Amino acid sequence: MQDIFEVSDIYVIKIGSSTLVDATGEVDTAYIQKLADDIAAFKAAGNHVIVVSSGAVAAGMKRLHMHVRPSDIPSLQACAAAGQALLTEAYAQALGAHGISVGQVLLTRHDVCSRETYLNARTTIGTLLHLGAVPVVNENDTVSVAEFTFGDNDTLGAIVATLVHADAYIIYTDVDGLYTANPATDSKARHIDTVHKITPELIACATGSVSGVGTGGMSTKLYAARAALAAGITTIICNGHHTYSLDDIVKNRVSQTRFVPESTHTPENARKLWIGIAEIPQGSVTVDAGAKQALIKDGASLLPVGIREVKGTFHAGDVISVRDEHSSLIARGISKYSSDDLCVSKGLKLDVIARFMPQKANIPVIHKDELLLF
Repeated sequence: MQDIFEVSDIYVIKIGSSTLVDATGEVDTAYIQKLADDIAAFKAAGNHVIVVSSGAVAAGMKRLHMHVRPSDIPSLQACAAAGQALLTEAYAQALGAHGISVGQVLLTRHDVCSRETYLNARTTIGTLLHLGAVPVVNENDTVSVAEFTFGDNDTLGAIVATLVHADAYIIYTDVDGLYTANPATDSKARHIDTVHKITPELIACATGSVSGVGTGGMSTKLYAARAALAAGITTIICNGHHTYSLDDIVKNRVSQTRFVPESTHTPENARKLWIGIAEIPQGSVTVDAGAKQALIKDGASLLPVGIREVKGTFHAGDVISVRDEHSSLIARGISKYSSDDLCVSKGLKLDVIARFMPQKANIPVIHKDELLLF
C-alpha cells in the first residue's frame, strides 16, 4: 500500500464537548449530521478527514443521570464507557448516510509513549484512510488513569496531526479564535487573525474552560498549536457552530485564528516530535540566557553549565522539559543525566564534571538530536 500520508491531503478536526453536546446534555445529533454532510463534501473533493472527538464523558453523564461532571476516575470512566457508545453510533449513522464508514480509534497516553504502539496507531489510521473511512479518535477514558491521560483532547489532536503529517489541524470550539482578552467579559477584546509564534504574552490572553462539560480552554489550544507549529503544521481555531464549510475554513474565508509556521521554519523529524509531544516529561530544568540562546539560535545540545535549577525526580533516559528563567517552556528532550546527577553538576563545565563523574565525560544533558524546540 502506498504511504497515504505522503500523497494525500489530510485534515485533523478536533471537536470539543461544548460543540457536540447540547444544552440538555444530549449528543447533538443534528449537529453531527451537519458535520457529516460537510465532511462528505470535503472528502468528495479529494481530501481525507480524521475526527478527534470529545464529548464521551459529557454524553455519558446524561445517560447515567449525572448533573455535575464527576471528579473521581471511576465515575469519569463509567461516563466515558456510556458516552463513547452513543458518540460512535451517532457518527456512524450520520456518515453512513453518505456511504462513508467510521473506524473508532481509542488511545491512551501510554499507547503513544511507546514508540511501537505509536507507530501501530499511525498504521491503523493510515489503513482506515486508505479504505475510505473516517477515523474517529478519542482518548480511551474507560481505562486511562491520571498519569497516562492527555489531559485534554486538544493535545491528543495535536499528537494525531503530527502522527499523520496533517496538512492542517482544525479545532472546532465555541468562539471564532483567539482574542487579546475574553470577549465575553471585555468589550475591548480584539480578534487575532494570524500567529507565527506562541509567546508568553499570547498565552496570557488565553482563558480556561467555562462550559462546564469539557477539560480544555483556550490555553490548552495554544499549547496544542505550539506542538503543531514545531511539526510545521498550521492550526486553525474557529467556531464549530457556524454554517460555513470545511472548504471555507481551510481556504481562510471565515473568521478564525491561524497558527502558521514561519516560512523559514524547518519541521522537526518524527522522533523529535514523538519525544517532545507524546512522551510525558518526568521533570524539568531551568536554563540561563546563554544556554537558551545556544539552543534556539545555534541549535546546540544542552550542557550542564547552562542549567540553573533542577525540578522533579527523573532518571537518565527520561524526557524532561527545558524552561527559561521566566518559566517559559522552550524545549523537551531525553536527559542523559538523572536529577541527582544534575543537582551536583549543574552550572559546571564538562571537563570539571569529568573529574568526579568520569562516566559523563563529554556527555551533554540533552543531545541536540533528541531535543525538540518549541
